[in-house]
Amino acid sequence: MGLACAVAWLAALTVYDVRQRRLPNALTLPGAVIVLITAALAGRGAAALLGAVALGALYLVMHLTAPSAMGAGDVKLAIGVGALTGAFGVDAWVLATVAAPLLTAAWGIVGFRARGGGATGRIAVPHGPSMCVATVAAVAVVVI
Repeated sequence: MGLACAVAWLAALTVYDVRQRRLPNALTLPGAVIVLITAALAGRGAAALLGAVALGALYLVMHLTAPSAMGAGDVKLAIGVGALTGAFGVDAWVLATVAAPLLTAAWGIVGFRARGGGATGRIAVPHGPSMCVATVAAVAVVVI
């Protein structure tokens, strides 16, 4: 039941980010709190908190280094997905952390080629959907 709710949360964030090009606080922050509470109740609170802090810090550094490349919404989402993957172990956390930017890069390359490339073919790709997909895939790999 909890995992289904997490997938629904991530799906809502994905749709919202694709349509609106932003990740709203009303979805990112409460979701992160719920993930942390659920993980604590399941006896995985410390791992979830560590995952949230580690991924949140990594994304915060990236945002502060290149704010035009990574939005604050991505940083807030990193807290929730870091907690979720952290609750499922280091393997899930690392897999999601590595897969998300790779998915965003692949999406950007496909979009760039579809638009014909060239200097004027530059596109901006939202990173939130890749974070969500990578999180679901990483948890699925660990659970299955």
